[in-house]
Amino acid sequence: MNAVDTPFDPHSLLQQQLAQLAPTEATVLLTGETGTGKERTARWLHNNSARRNGPFLAINCGALSESLAEAELFGHEKGAFTGANQAHAGWFEAANGGTLLLDEIGELSAALQVKLLRVLQEREVTRIGARLTRPVNVRVIAATHRDLVQAMREKRFREDLWYRLNVASITLPPLRARPEAIPTLAQHFLAHYAGTLQRKPPALSAAALTALCRYRWPGNIRELENTLHRTLLLHTGDQIEVEHLNLPSAQLSSPAASRDLADCVRQHLVAGTPELWAQLTQLMVNEAMAHSEGNQIKAAERLGISRYTLRTQLAHQGKIRARRNGAQHRVSHEQVIRIGYQKYGNLGMLKAQQQLEQQWATEPVTLQWSEYPAGPQLLLALQNNEIDFGTTGDVPPVLAQASGTDLCYIGWEPAAPKSVAMMVPMHSAIQTLADLRGKRIAVNKGSNVHNLLLQLLDEAGLHAQDVRIVYTPPRFPLTPSDYTAADAWMLWDPLLSAAEQEGQLRVLADGTHRVDNYQFYLARRRFVEQSPALLKQILQQLQHTGEQIDVSQQAAAHCLAEELMLPEPALRQALARRHHQVFPMNTQIVRSQQAIADRFYARGLIPKTIQICDAVWWPDPE
Repeated sequence: MNAVDTPFDPHSLLQQQLAQLAPTEATVLLTGETGTGKERTARWLHNNSARRNGPFLAINCGALSESLAEAELFGHEKGAFTGANQAHAGWFEAANGGTLLLDEIGELSAALQVKLLRVLQEREVTRIGARLTRPVNVRVIAATHRDLVQAMREKRFREDLWYRLNVASITLPPLRARPEAIPTLAQHFLAHYAGTLQRKPPALSAAALTALCRYRWPGNIRELENTLHRTLLLHTGDQIEVEHLNLPSAQLSSPAASRDLADCVRQHLVAGTPELWAQLTQLMVNEAMAHSEGNQIKAAERLGISRYTLRTQLAHQGKIRARRNGAQHRVSHEQVIRIGYQKYGNLGMLKAQQQLEQQWATEPVTLQWSEYPAGPQLLLALQNNEIDFGTTGDVPPVLAQASGTDLCYIGWEPAAPKSVAMMVPMHSAIQTLADLRGKRIAVNKGSNVHNLLLQLLDEAGLHAQDVRIVYTPPRFPLTPSDYTAADAWMLWDPLLSAAEQEGQLRVLADGTHRVDNYQFYLARRRFVEQSPALLKQILQQLQHTGEQIDVSQQAAAHCLAEELMLPEPALRQALARRHHQVFPMNTQIVRSQQAIADRFYARGLIPKTIQICDAVWWPDPE
């Protein structure tokens, strides 16, 4: 481990405190702004402790849905609730012998705070539906960017839990408070991502390094890392210049530039320029939209405001129709469409975002985008009326229907069996599926790759009890701690292709001749009934985008590389494995889904039989 891994000056007081805490069993509370390196610091504490050979698991408490949070943290027994078709070890049990990072601890509900306090005090968990407790040997590290002291004053965070977590408190400084660390961090990230791309790290010009040091980094270390990763993906030269960094408003961090801007504003104030606020706002909005090629989401990010605020300004300029607040003033024909997508899932949906935004830019239609780590989480949002429309693989909708979700299949994309696989480290002793006995396998619960995992275990003559399944959202790139937490990983494209090209993992088995992993577009039945015209427009745009991807995969990969911060060759490989055109539902596809539902029911994985045709919405032939 080196200083960058924390990442702090090895001679700093903060690093000395971390070095003192690492070998202890003390619970640590990490506080600091978003992106200051809290998870990286937690991993460093773990890797420099006596628990280094045990698992390190990180869970974002803010991403846990209220209905599933307790089961995810503490586990559940078979039959504990609808859909609990087998016993499930929670995060505390999965981290036994190691370290568990509870990120965004301030987001836990009051009820869960009480149960967490008991686990920390008694060092044991009780699964939902169980009477017996299970001892756990876990070191807990908590992290938050919120002010927990203020949350206690407002009765949103328990005081007794805070004292239990705050055995040792470390505040991580923002990157702007330690610009002297930027050169070392920059070189570290450039070397790391150049290595994954199998390239020689490019040099930073003096001007580029100066720009990095002068920029304020509101996203802290994470923003610096993402900026350099994106730069490597899009620039293949031997030297990085300022223009390659594409820093938003980087000039404002320069003292001279800040003074110039202040002087300009002061002159207009003294001169009494009319409607100065309106003029400045309009100028900033127009420049951001031009710089973002009309993409409202990117323009809002560059300005540091919400998309809703941006649309309000665009409405004031007459470029889109104004929205009115309050039910009594709402325009009856105004429509909000809530779309869910997986960042590392359906690439056609991701690429269609900008076109859909532009399509309705001047119409009384607002698109709200919500990102989910994988299909099961997206389907849960659909079930809870958080989104209207989304896309996922074939397995999550089957499981969702078993839980009573009222959804409709809208369209499908052809299967791509090579785009799902089990991977193991390049030099792993696991050579065949039979070697998986007793091994830890990481998988996102209820996903397409979960289905593939069950198929592979059947093929090897193994049962779920013969392996240790670690339920976790998709992660890439894997860190040294990830390699100690699992022996094999279930991945899907584009993360699968990125992992293949990185060269640290190899495919043990993919979905060829094992699964037909179609992609499906789904919607809430009420949305289908109320907005058929809008739904058809969405499908038409997705069809157009799919045709564009199939015709020009290289251009699509280049576009998506910046968005996903993945190597362009990996995205080209992922796109080449699948046809992206959207087709209406037909009898053959319904039968394929029915076969999955019947197989899951026969295995006892779902509690009731499902008739897929009851959920299918057959588009109006017009």
